[in-house]
Amino acid sequence: MEQVQTVIESLTSCPTASGLATRLAARHLERKGINPEPFLAKAGISPRSVVEGGRINAKSQTLFLDLVSRAAGDEFLGLTLAGECDLRETGMLYYVAASSPDLGDALNRISRYARLGNEALVLRLQQKQNWSVELSYSGLPRHQDRHQMELFAYSCLRLCRRLVGRNFSPVSVKFIHHRSGDTGQIRRLFGCDIEFDADVDEISFDIRMMELPLVAADPYLNQLMMKMCDETMAVRSTNISPFRTIVENTIAPLLPHAEATTRTVAKRLGLSERTFARRLATEGLSFGEILDQQRRDLALRYLGEDLQASQIAWLLGFHQPSSFSHACRRWIGKSPSEFRRAREARPALELTK
Repeated sequence: MEQVQTVIESLTSCPTASGLATRLAARHLERKGINPEPFLAKAGISPRSVVEGGRINAKSQTLFLDLVSRAAGDEFLGLTLAGECDLRETGMLYYVAASSPDLGDALNRISRYARLGNEALVLRLQQKQNWSVELSYSGLPRHQDRHQMELFAYSCLRLCRRLVGRNFSPVSVKFIHHRSGDTGQIRRLFGCDIEFDADVDEISFDIRMMELPLVAADPYLNQLMMKMCDETMAVRSTNISPFRTIVENTIAPLLPHAEATTRTVAKRLGLSERTFARRLATEGLSFGEILDQQRRDLALRYLGEDLQASQIAWLLGFHQPSSFSHACRRWIGKSPSEFRRAREARPALELTK
């Protein structure tokens, strides 16, 4: 009984998503003549919840997008789905934004109610030299995702363009995750330079854009939609982000710069090193364990890409490629080259552990 209760508590503490990204990805596979059900099962998602529009575990959705990307042979799946999506499918989020008086207000509404679409997504608006929309995750490991964050970012830009009736471009776009090879597609879609391996996920707009009026502004509808969104938010439970995930998401942008140390992470969390270690210990964790597991997760992803071992070593914060090679043998019992040969022999559906 105690074990069952632990499982229930674990599930209810996970952030959930409306499942729109999952449904878009499933439809994408079906159009390609690929049955999505094996991939849904691999991600732990019930096909019934997809058909009936039920909420889905946010972490499972992230995994499903990764599976679909591989099955469809689309390295930029998030961008593909964001481009295919009818923005009105986001429901209340779309209408509360579209009925706002200007773009600045629309983005404020989106940041306020983002949890309706995905409880793990946090949007922050910051006025610096430009107006920045910072995206982050709460309760969801950032380092395990690329497609969903790119989907969010491009959907946000598409929405802004539609609301003001202009095909404008951001000043800049940044992503924490790594991309290699030809990134021309993503640059063309956003219309600006993209910085990968950044310390933040962020879209920056010219500050003057925030004053642009919206083509569908409707104060009466906006008041009604805000009331509905507030009521919906009130009945949803507030999920407290596990401390481990907070630490993981703090580590992620530090890895390529070899700055993922106890001191740096504790400082970013506003804690002393002693308090940080004590907080980890109370949850049966250690910084070294979290860092090692995160490196392993990313290594398995990068080994599936066209990256040299020396590049992977740098992305994971190792000072020498030999250190990465030793770690790889410890994690999976194979050198990087041996792992790649074994991976190429696997069935397409099979994923890394």
